[in-house]
Amino acid sequence: MTNGSMEHTVKAFDTDINELRGMVAEIGGRSEQAIAKAMRALEKHDLKLAAEVVAEDKIIDELEKRIDELTIQTIALRAPMADDLRELIATFKISGVVERIGDYAKNIAKRVPVIASTHKLRPASLLPSMSNVASELVRDSLEAFARRDADLAVDVCERDQIVDDFYTSIFRSVVTFMIENPKDIGEAAHLLFIAKNLERIGDHATNVAEMVYFAAKGEPMPERDRGNSPTDFVDAPEDGS
Repeated sequence: MTNGSMEHTVKAFDTDINELRGMVAEIGGRSEQAIAKAMRALEKHDLKLAAEVVAEDKIIDELEKRIDELTIQTIALRAPMADDLRELIATFKISGVVERIGDYAKNIAKRVPVIASTHKLRPASLLPSMSNVASELVRDSLEAFARRDADLAVDVCERDQIVDDFYTSIFRSVVTFMIENPKDIGEAAHLLFIAKNLERIGDHATNVAEMVYFAAKGEPMPERDRGNSPTDFVDAPEDGS
């Protein structure tokens, strides 16, 4: 390959990777907004806003497809090596994880119509704070990707325990509420699934952070001792994209 050809390939790769970074920033921003909108819709019992979150999830899905297509095209045409290849693979995986975060926000929005506007369930008061922490983890994991910041990626994973602690507290409160108020079990179950969706958002943010760490360091992030949660057997129901 001549010097001119090599220079052209490098410039083409740089163009591709910059476009991919821009799209990852966009899909991440849209997923963050989806979380905020879904929680605002829940707090205000705003059915219109909840419907917007569900409808706008299609944009996130389309962005993921575009990222996947460009990533595969770049790998095939540019034949990147070492650090560049790791970054492209991380980008490919991260887009799928962030799209799933958008799905969890959509799932929260879908439950707004079946949650009473009175919010008489006491554990509901913890959801906004839990959501704020989960959203911060998403934002910081994507910031770590943009900066290839392995230290920030580690910090995101360590802070995920805060989200887990929120979920454990809500889980126990909701179970107690169900026992004391059997006629409200249905609504309490919906609340529990909303909390589980937020907990899964935190988990997915750590997945992004772990991929960022690998892309930056070339090795997996050291294992963390997360302990066992009394709610590990509970999972948010799958709700198609």
